[in-house]
Amino acid sequence: MSEFHASVCPHDCPSVCTLQVERTEDGRMGRVRGSKLNPYTAGVVCNKVSRYAERYHHAERLAHPMRRTGARGSGEFERIGWEDAFDLVAEGLALAEQAHGAEAVWPYWYAGTMGFVQRDGINRLTHTKKWSRFDGTICTRLADTGWKAGYGKLWGVPCEEAGDLSDLIIVWGCNPVATHVNLMNHIARARKRGAKLVVVDPYRTGTAAQADLHIALRPGTDGALACAMMHVLFRDDLVDRAHLAAHTDAPDALEAHLKNRSPEWAAPITGLSVETITDLAHLYGRTDRAWIRFGFGFTRSRNGSAAMHAVSCLPVVTGKWVRDGGGGLYNMRDVYGWDKTMIEGLDVVDPSVRLLDQSRIGPVLTGDRNDLGDGPGVHALFIQNTNPMCVAPDLGLVHRGFAREDLFIAVQEQFMTDTAKQADVLLPATMFVEHDDIYHASAHSRFQIGCRIFEPFAECRSNHHVVCGLAKRLGAVHPGFDMSELELIEDLLARSGHPDLATVRREGGFDARPDADTLHQRNGYPTADRKFRFRPDWKSLGDADGRMPELPDHLEATDEIGGDTPFRLVAAPARQFLNTSFTELASGRAREDRPRARIHPDVMARLGLEEGDRVRLGNARGEVVLPAIAGPGQHEDTIVVESIWPNPHWEGGIGINLLLSADRGLPAGGAAIHDTAVWLRTTG
Repeated sequence: MSEFHASVCPHDCPSVCTLQVERTEDGRMGRVRGSKLNPYTAGVVCNKVSRYAERYHHAERLAHPMRRTGARGSGEFERIGWEDAFDLVAEGLALAEQAHGAEAVWPYWYAGTMGFVQRDGINRLTHTKKWSRFDGTICTRLADTGWKAGYGKLWGVPCEEAGDLSDLIIVWGCNPVATHVNLMNHIARARKRGAKLVVVDPYRTGTAAQADLHIALRPGTDGALACAMMHVLFRDDLVDRAHLAAHTDAPDALEAHLKNRSPEWAAPITGLSVETITDLAHLYGRTDRAWIRFGFGFTRSRNGSAAMHAVSCLPVVTGKWVRDGGGGLYNMRDVYGWDKTMIEGLDVVDPSVRLLDQSRIGPVLTGDRNDLGDGPGVHALFIQNTNPMCVAPDLGLVHRGFAREDLFIAVQEQFMTDTAKQADVLLPATMFVEHDDIYHASAHSRFQIGCRIFEPFAECRSNHHVVCGLAKRLGAVHPGFDMSELELIEDLLARSGHPDLATVRREGGFDARPDADTLHQRNGYPTADRKFRFRPDWKSLGDADGRMPELPDHLEATDEIGGDTPFRLVAAPARQFLNTSFTELASGRAREDRPRARIHPDVMARLGLEEGDRVRLGNARGEVVLPAIAGPGQHEDTIVVESIWPNPHWEGGIGINLLLSADRGLPAGGAAIHDTAVWLRTTG
């Protein structure tokens, strides 16, 4: 008889859904469904995860350790045993260290799994060995920095409350239909009560298509829109002056500054009409229970942190936070209070060891001294949980770097990704139902423990097992290397002041949500003096050059369009993929069909293009060829490509990230994924 087991989705998504995974009578994975135990998941799970058995039992899962036998990138490997694999990886890392110094080794990882033990344990090895440290910038850095500039810490009003009480929901710069479908469930409940949905996004996403109002601004201009809205709010007496006086640092300076940030000023920047900006400000200002879902997408420009700071001011100037159903949510991360000392080896961190920027792996591997400083070049990579040969910006440089003959590469993966093909030694990784781990969410405040349901497939081993095995061979000493996954989780819970492992498992998770007054900022904001910062200390957040605006503003720092590159490219996520996870599934690829360029219909008409015609997109970094599709609901100078399709699915063998710059977003880094000037040409 088949049985359902409690589990947790491990993927890089705000929802971190509570799952029920079916183990069939013959020991296979059957159905995967959302659990109603978690009120955020509420029994709903995305299309991708509902088909997980297709991924789990995929014929192309990596099953055995392998050693490269052909040219790098050829995918030619021979099977070896685990002892030989461990020895080869340890030898490759040790030789690089002996020849060039410890900083010549760079463990490189990210969010292929969001479990703390399997994702973050690689840092314990990094810190004990004093290898180059990893600065994870690609996803949330720009948004985090902008939010912290004003608020200090990350939390907000839960999505469930918005579904129950909000009368206006603004989804600003994210597409939950594709990226966290559970939010749409809560939005649907709100709309049944009569709530309005507004979506602020440069193109007509699946979420925008369902909205009562779609605000289609130009990419990278969100700060201008927010400032113009605040101009109207002050002008028309729609601000909460008592809240401003009690709980903010510079309300008078802000009001004076905004006098020159009118809708007339913002209109040519954003591409929106004065009326649209004014009407949106009035709708927001006159709705007491207005809630904003602050996304990552609008921050993925060079000016993204400034944009987040400006947009995040809206519920502050209006006092929306203090109202039930009002305020908003960016991220719940700081409610948990994690102490990951044992998992990450934080007790042995040497701050003098250099920190290398994840998003600049291309410049790093090709010897850019702006990244390497006075230290050695990187001569060895140990990669877990990520696929930089597809997902990193400036792929031309990334591919050049991986092609170096003097670079040793070890990769642990579940499938033969583009990065796995580059490995000298390739190690097969377990999936989430084959190991133990702990997960927290950013879209809600619940953490959960997912335990092993199935024995590991073939010879797959967990990331934790590999990290500890390498530590033993390399002479790295730390108590965490001698602990099991569950022991590390127990230690984490104890250090962080949470219930013990048995309790959390028995209860199906733990909600770390603080009281409602804290989430609603009713007693002030989580800064040192309890005041929101309209005038942030940007220098403390990384602004060494003084380029950030003193007060909320539109920062002119984007990749300027015009001349030879008159279009701005938005490289958005595809609904059926999660970065390159799930691209191995034929069902998902069939739904996505192929990578396409969404182009405004008037631009297509001027160029004589029909849907399906092949076009070329390019800039100084290279060019890609792909079919065109009409993109109504976006500006004429905006082009959207939903991806990330693996490189072999592209003409020329390299994907859309070829065109993206690895420039650091201001002030503290971050990938400017939606901030790329390109040209558009026909292929005829």
